[in-house]
Amino acid sequence: MKYISDLLDKKDKVCIVGLGYVGLPLAIVLAEKFNVVGFDINSKRIEELQRFYDRTDEITAEQLKSTIVKFTSDSQVISECKVIVVTVPTPIDEYKTPDLGPVRAASTTVGQNIKQGAVVVYESTVYPGVSEEICVPILEK
Repeated sequence: MKYISDLLDKKDKVCIVGLGYVGLPLAIVLAEKFNVVGFDINSKRIEELQRFYDRTDEITAEQLKSTIVKFTSDSQVISECKVIVVTVPTPIDEYKTPDLGPVRAASTTVGQNIKQGAVVVYESTVYPGVSEEICVPILEK
């Protein structure tokens, strides 16, 4: 229970990796209860969010102005977080084969910055086995 209470008491942080259609709304909602960092590799996207503009129109300027989410493209913030939620896209090609490149890249970034004891959650659409067979070995590396 200490794990949860430290999150609720905002002693520990939650990091959302990928601030698109899924990640940004999730970060905004979680920030109502937790200390949240929003990370995206796209520095232009971070600048837009810091100027209260969401090009996906998922979140209003008013919501961005009132949130306490810290938006950054500095991957080192991941090391400050106890829970990391990966919300990167998994686009499909013309044969409906998913492109796992973004999930692999996010896993590499998280793995390079994660601290022992942190929890990683994948909120990306992937087929069964991807988390265990592809993502975990990248995180462990």
